[in-house]
Amino acid sequence: MNNVAIHDSSIRHTTGQAIYIDDIPDQENLLHGALVLSKCAYGKIKKIDFSRLKNLTFYTKTVTAKNIPGENEIGPIKNGEPILADDNITYYGQPVAVVLAKTFQEAQYASDLVKIEIDHLDDPILTLDDAYSKNSFHDDPIILEKGSVEKEMNNSKFKKSGEFEIGGQDHFYLETHVAITFPGENDEYIVWSSTQHPTEVQHGVSKVLNIPSAKIDSKVRRLGGGFGGKESQATIFAGISALCAFITQQPVKIRLNRHNDMTASGKRHNFKVYFTAGFSSNAKINALDITLLSNGGNVLDLSGPVMTRALTHLDNCYFIKSIKAYGYICKTNTVSNTAFRGFGGPQGMLVIENILFSISQFLNKSLDHVRQVNYYSKSNGLITPYGQIVSKPRIKWILDETYKLSDYKKRLKQIETFNSTQQKNQLPFRKGLALMPAKFGISFNKPSFNQAGALIHVYSDGSIRLNHGGTEMGQGLFIKVAQVVAECFKVSLDQIHITSTNTAEVPNTSATAASSGSDLNGMAAWNAASTIKKRMIEHASQLFKKPKSEIIFEQGRILSGNKSLSFTELAFSCWENRISLSSTGFYKTPKIHWNQGKLKGRPYFYFTWGAAVSEALIDINTGENRILRADIIQDCGNSLNENIDIGQIEGGFVQGLGWLTCEELYFSQDGKLLTTGPSTYKLPGSRDVPPIFNVKLLENADNDEKTIFRSKAVGEPPLLLAISHFLALKEAIKASSKNSKPELLNSPATPSEILKAIYA
Repeated sequence: MNNVAIHDSSIRHTTGQAIYIDDIPDQENLLHGALVLSKCAYGKIKKIDFSRLKNLTFYTKTVTAKNIPGENEIGPIKNGEPILADDNITYYGQPVAVVLAKTFQEAQYASDLVKIEIDHLDDPILTLDDAYSKNSFHDDPIILEKGSVEKEMNNSKFKKSGEFEIGGQDHFYLETHVAITFPGENDEYIVWSSTQHPTEVQHGVSKVLNIPSAKIDSKVRRLGGGFGGKESQATIFAGISALCAFITQQPVKIRLNRHNDMTASGKRHNFKVYFTAGFSSNAKINALDITLLSNGGNVLDLSGPVMTRALTHLDNCYFIKSIKAYGYICKTNTVSNTAFRGFGGPQGMLVIENILFSISQFLNKSLDHVRQVNYYSKSNGLITPYGQIVSKPRIKWILDETYKLSDYKKRLKQIETFNSTQQKNQLPFRKGLALMPAKFGISFNKPSFNQAGALIHVYSDGSIRLNHGGTEMGQGLFIKVAQVVAECFKVSLDQIHITSTNTAEVPNTSATAASSGSDLNGMAAWNAASTIKKRMIEHASQLFKKPKSEIIFEQGRILSGNKSLSFTELAFSCWENRISLSSTGFYKTPKIHWNQGKLKGRPYFYFTWGAAVSEALIDINTGENRILRADIIQDCGNSLNENIDIGQIEGGFVQGLGWLTCEELYFSQDGKLLTTGPSTYKLPGSRDVPPIFNVKLLENADNDEKTIFRSKAVGEPPLLLAISHFLALKEAIKASSKNSKPELLNSPATPSEILKAIYA
C-alpha cells in the first residue's frame, strides 16, 4: 500500500476546482426553492397565506404537503417523519412549504413573505426534564442489564449518586444541505444530493413520488462535510427537491442558507444522566445503576440506535460486574436530533468517565488509580455488559505508548508545582492534566447495514474505473479504496479513475457511517478487482504457457520467468480474446450478531483502541480555558494511509473539543434556536487547537480480525479522546480551591460552567 498517497481531491480543494452540488452549472430552466419554516414549536396549521406573492414582479410557485403524490414519509426506521408539515407543527423551524423562483435570492425573498396561521396547542415540551416528568418518550426505554445490581449495590462498602448534563452539537459542515433533482422521461429522476446515504435518498424519493426505486438515480461525488448530519436528514431536502421537480417537470435546487440549515436540521443528542455507583474502598466498581435521557426531538429519526450505541459504550475500557442502564429517548418539540460522529458513543463514554471521576473524588484517589483497578483484564473479566468478549485488549500497550509520548508522570509533578506556585502568589491560573483511554466498537448496530458493493471495469487501454457505495466527505475514503484496487492489480494510482457514488451502478448501499466506510467498501472493491485479476491470470497463463501460480503482477507489468507484458497489453489481449474485464464485488462483515430486544450479542466486528493526554489551563476569575498540549496514540491497525489517518485524528479531536468546551446550543423559551450562525454559535478556532499537538499511530498493530489489509477504522474514535481535555479541566478546577466541586461540571465546559464548579 502507498502510505504517502495524497487525497484524490486535495489539489482541487485548494484551488477551488472541486465540484460540489451547488457548483453544478445551472440549466436555463432550473428553479430554486426556499423553505417556509414554522415560527411556532407546537400547533395546528389553520392556513398558509401566499397572498403577498401575487404582487411580486417575478415568477413564483408554491408547494405544500398537499401536493405530495405519494407518502409524506421518509422515516429511516419508523414511520411518522414528514418532509413538510401537513396539519401539525411539532418544532420551531419545521419546513411547512416551499417557494420556487428562478433565482435563489428571489425564492428566499418570497419565502419570507409567506404567513402561516397557527392554532397554538399546549405548551411545547422543550427540555429533557419536562419530557421526563410528562412521560413524553418516542418508545419504551432501551434496557442494558447484566448481573444483579441490587445485590452488588447492597454488598458495596460505598455508594455515590449524581447527575450531570451533556450538551448537543451542531454539525456545522461547510456545505449546508443541498439537492438538485432533474426530471427525465418515463418518470425517471436524477437526484444529486449532499448525502451520506444515497440509497436512503433513493428510497425516500420513491416513497414521496410513488415511483419505483429503479427509476431514481441518487448521486453524489463529494460532500462538504457530513459528520452524520447527512446520513438520514439529507433525505428530507432531497425529497423536497424531487417533489418540486415532479410538480413543475423542471430541475429544482434546494439549498439552505446557514440560518435555515441550523434551524431545520438535527444535531448531536443532548443527554441528561442520573447514576448510582456501588464500589469498594479500593475503587473497584461492583454495580452501576444509570438512567440516560436523550433528546430525540420531534420525531424518532436515528435516536434508537444512537441510544443503543451510548448504552454499549458505557463500559469504555472497564469491566463492570453488574449494571442496569435505562435509556429513555425523550420526545420534545425541538428539531429531531440525528447521527453525529460517534453516534452516541461519546455520550456513553463521557458518562462512565464522569462516574469514575466522582468515585476518585469521593475516595480521594487519583482517576488513574480508579481506572487501573477497573480495566478489562483476565483477572477482572473480559465480557462486556452486552455479552461480547473483549479478546486481546490493547489497553496496556496503548497506555505504555501514551506515557512515553506525553511524558505523563513527569508532567503531573510539574503541574502540581505550577498550581502550588499560583496559589501561594494568589495568581489566577490553574492547570490540569488528564489521560483518557478509549475502546470503540466498529460496525453498525444493525447487522444488515454491514454490507457493501463495488463495481470495477478494466478497459482495453489498461485504465480502471472504480465505483462503490461509499461517499466522500473529505475523509479520504475514495483514495483509500483506490489504493486497494491499485494494490490488487499492482498498478499505479494514476490508472484508477474514481467515479461518483451512484445507486444506478452500485445498488442497496449502506450509509457511509459508523467508521466502516473503508472496511466495507475497501473489501468489496478488493473482491471485485480480485475476480477480474483471476480472469487475467488465467489468460496470461495461456499466453505464457506457464502455470497460473507462476504469473506475477508487479509494478504495472505481468511477469512469468523471463517473459512479461504491461498491464495495458494484457488488458487489450483479454478484450481481443473476449474475456470479461468487468465485475461487481460484495462484502458482508462476518462474526456479528445482535438481539436488539435483549441488547445482547456481538454487535462489533472489532474494537479500536486509543488514548490521549490533555493539558488544560483555566483562569479562575473568568472561567476562560485553553488546551495547551495534546498527545494521542491511536490504534489504526495496519493503516491504509497514515497521512489521511493522522489528519482524521487531528480533526476528530478538535471537533470533540468543540463539543465539550464551546459549542453551546441555546433555545428561547418558545423553542426558537438562537444559535444559528458563527456569530452566535462558538466553533473551535485556530486558538483552540493545542499549540503542542502530538499524534502517533500504534506501530506494528495489525488488526486481529481479517479486515482489508488488517487496517482499522479511524473516523469516529479520535473524537472520544477529547474527553481527556474535559477531564483535565476538572483537574484544574479541583486545583483551584478546596471548596471547588469539579464533579458538577456539565458539558460544554463554557466559562460560566467552569465558574459554577469553582464557586459551587
